[in-house]
Amino acid sequence: MIQRRELLQTGTLVLLLGRAHIAHGAAIVAVRVWPAEDYSRVTLESDTALKARQTFIGQPPRLAVDIEGIDLNPALRELVAKVLPEDPNIAGIRVGQYAPDVVRLVIDLKQAIKPQVFTLKPIEPYQHRLVFDLYPTTPPDPLAQLIARHLGPQVASPPASALDPLGDLIARHADTPPAPALPARGGVGNQTDRLIIIALDPGHGGEDPGAIGRNGTREKDVVLRLAHHLRDRINSSSSINGHTLRAYLTREGDFFVPLHVRVQKARQVQADLFVSIHADAFYTPRPQGASVFALSHGGASSSAARWMAAKENKADQIGGINVQARDAQVQRALLDMSTSAQIRDSLQLGGTLLQEIGRVGKLHKPRVEQAGFAVLKAPDIPSVLVEAAFISNPEEEAKLNSERYQKQLADALMRGIEGYFARNPPLARNRSV
Repeated sequence: MIQRRELLQTGTLVLLLGRAHIAHGAAIVAVRVWPAEDYSRVTLESDTALKARQTFIGQPPRLAVDIEGIDLNPALRELVAKVLPEDPNIAGIRVGQYAPDVVRLVIDLKQAIKPQVFTLKPIEPYQHRLVFDLYPTTPPDPLAQLIARHLGPQVASPPASALDPLGDLIARHADTPPAPALPARGGVGNQTDRLIIIALDPGHGGEDPGAIGRNGTREKDVVLRLAHHLRDRINSSSSINGHTLRAYLTREGDFFVPLHVRVQKARQVQADLFVSIHADAFYTPRPQGASVFALSHGGASSSAARWMAAKENKADQIGGINVQARDAQVQRALLDMSTSAQIRDSLQLGGTLLQEIGRVGKLHKPRVEQAGFAVLKAPDIPSVLVEAAFISNPEEEAKLNSERYQKQLADALMRGIEGYFARNPPLARNRSV
């Protein structure tokens, strides 16, 4: 009989049946795989903390992980079937009992990756988590992605010398000549014809479901659908004063994006506005209506705004970030630089959006509120957070699931964006992001 170790060394999948299924150490309670172009994540959830040792092998690319204190069980076997063919990073997963109380996990990869393996302490709704984040060695560039979506994959990257790479590419590849330049806000400056880019940020995603309604509606799902409606509305719009609009989503699918990365992405595509989309929740089903929030340098404008900011800022803990990753700490520090001008413009944008939202639904508060939302801290982009409705209110949960209401809300947000730019023409973009 071929020995188990020989099978593992030759890369053959080993699934041991029988009594080894019953773990006598830590128990795996759930396994999840979250594929995305940005990175793919594998999560093992257990009733006690797991300890793991990992080795990355370059040719062919694969990550081998030895997990101590567990035996192979049915939950781990499920992991094999959870890998989707369209996963951009994971080709497959093999699992076997490497030694007593040690399970070996081999993740076969489609490309070279930079793995991050870390643990997360229990936080509602999860127990202990062992996380494998698989980042491509060459990460996708948000600006190149935006160009490729609208000009075709033949455009590899924007020219480094262009004052406005997106506008320059549009002018060279479009069928129509560029529109006349707009003067800068506050005076005439060095202008260039360009796109107006709206960064849409569907809240939560992946491990972080956001709020959940009484009928099981997950916030992360309804806000992504709303963002898609608004994206389509923006991309199909004629123009604003001759300037073409394009939307960029911080997440196109169901995966988790850390708060600082959402802001970083918006800055990389040189966004003119940042609109984070959420669906509110409260302890009781009574509260209703939409809200719009801007950043505050000082205290929150109300106790409710302070509570909301604290709840939304908790997304990184629920979604799960590697606190040992140095770049995350650096990015948090760099993004804590929001200016008074940014907050002033954000309040103007928020007021315009709130007015339009009020035409199609109820408002929770008649004014833009302010608090210390981490996701609104881009120093150079007017940024607001829209709570579309209270998902904890059964009536509003039903509205959020309504295609008709989603489109009405997307139209209202679009009118608000158009109204903002009618009064605040966009500035020429800087060379660097």
